[in-house]
Amino acid sequence: MNILLIRTSAMGDVVHSLPVLHALRRAHPEARIGWVVEKAFAPLIQGHPGLDEVFPVKMRGWRKGLGKSAIRREIRTAMGSIRSFQADVAIDLMGNHKAGLLARLSGARRIVGPRKQDRREPSSAFWVHEGVPVDAEHAVDRALAIVRGFGTTEEADFGGSHILPNAPAAARQFLAEREKPYVLIQAGAGWGNKTWPPAFWGDVARRLATEDNVEVWVPVAPGEEHLAEAVAASSQGCARTVDAGPWDVLTALIRGSRLLLGGDTGPLHLADALGTPVLAVMGPTDPRRHGPYSQMDRVVVEPLPCSFCYKRLSEARACLLRIAPANVAGRAREILGQKVATCRPAGRVQ
Repeated sequence: MNILLIRTSAMGDVVHSLPVLHALRRAHPEARIGWVVEKAFAPLIQGHPGLDEVFPVKMRGWRKGLGKSAIRREIRTAMGSIRSFQADVAIDLMGNHKAGLLARLSGARRIVGPRKQDRREPSSAFWVHEGVPVDAEHAVDRALAIVRGFGTTEEADFGGSHILPNAPAAARQFLAEREKPYVLIQAGAGWGNKTWPPAFWGDVARRLATEDNVEVWVPVAPGEEHLAEAVAASSQGCARTVDAGPWDVLTALIRGSRLLLGGDTGPLHLADALGTPVLAVMGPTDPRRHGPYSQMDRVVVEPLPCSFCYKRLSEARACLLRIAPANVAGRAREILGQKVATCRPAGRVQ
């Protein structure tokens, strides 16, 4: 049986779908399994021992460039590669028109996905041959519910050891040269209103970083350089920026960290999948649906009547702004087993 998984984005959603891959591989060790994913996130699953093929797509870029012949050729090449997989079944893990269309274009004889009332875009049920009930709350459990009919168990296994297991030599050397343990602050998030203010993160860094305990590093992600620099600046020298580089570098940094702090964002969910301790600051999204799956008790939230609205807004609102840095730092210290102390200013990590 050839099984094609369709979960193109975003990073956290791709991570949340990894247990589906492991469940299917356990249930069908003889199957060929492929995965359609956005090119930007393909490195997270390429080389995974449970996968036979990865099919990178660029759906966002393609939509904007349909008038260009080069883009149309790129689409034909990508879809030809997907069709050559000869999927017996395509599994829509997204519940929207994008996934449904990709499933149909794959040529799969059987398309399985959430039933109409359980889909993100209910009208996209048009594409699915078999709609299944998704009677679960967390995104991981919802994904596993979709493949329940394939003889899988609902035990969530992220297979963290299979995610980019080989750190680049430069990253290994950099980590080997560090003399003290460190924590990471992942300041960015996909939506403006999921992004806790950099000044708040800087305050947390000041409360955590000590000469005798831990260093605080802020990964510099592409497009989020200003956030990382703002956190470092507001920490009064207690946090240092570090180049996160490609996915394998970020993964190596996360694996070596004693704790990753962040919002509802891909790197935090990656850290959870890798087994690294996390602490999430959440507001517009519900921890019961999108919190760190393996560490659901490690969330700081200030419930308000308007919390968990899932509205994509440009800046943080009351649900985040009312969370005090002292509370976040206190929870972090509990996880670290660290006493309260005051940092000595440090320089930038080169």
